[in-house]
Amino acid sequence: LKSHQKGDRYDLSQITLCTHTGTHIDAPRHFLEDGATIENLRLSVFYGPCTVVTIKGILTGEDMEKLLPYCKRRVIFKGSGKAYLSHSAALVLADSNVLLAGTDSLSIAAEFDDERVHYELARGDVCVLECLDLSGIDDGEYTLCAFPVKLEGLEAAPCRAILLGQQKGY
Repeated sequence: LKSHQKGDRYDLSQITLCTHTGTHIDAPRHFLEDGATIENLRLSVFYGPCTVVTIKGILTGEDMEKLLPYCKRRVIFKGSGKAYLSHSAALVLADSNVLLAGTDSLSIAAEFDDERVHYELARGDVCVLECLDLSGIDDGEYTLCAFPVKLEGLEAAPCRAILLGQQKGY
């Protein structure tokens, strides 16, 4: 809108985007009409201990039951853009104490099962973090910091997600 290069005294930019563009957080409202919107989510969900796990393809409920005892309350699935949850995995997560499930895929669910997976996670108040850049991130435990942009009344919001590694030694 304004630019130093055009002779203006300051720079002023405008962006227009879908709330699901790039790394973003889905609030329960995404699939539940009466679900919480982004500004009503507790910020503590988006900051704290996190487990990153590599999966290939679609994680089943049985896989999830075996994996969960080793995970923190925030779990991120890494799979080179192909880490998905099945409906049965979403059911297990929804009935667990997990606060947040993330993925480096465009969606937490495969395209053929997108609605059912999102619905179950929303029903269980599991926030969804999608489209992460996990290049250079190894499996393990981290501290996640991924606060959503405060946008009132919306089902999702972009965020800047970072993983802080555990300090070793002194």
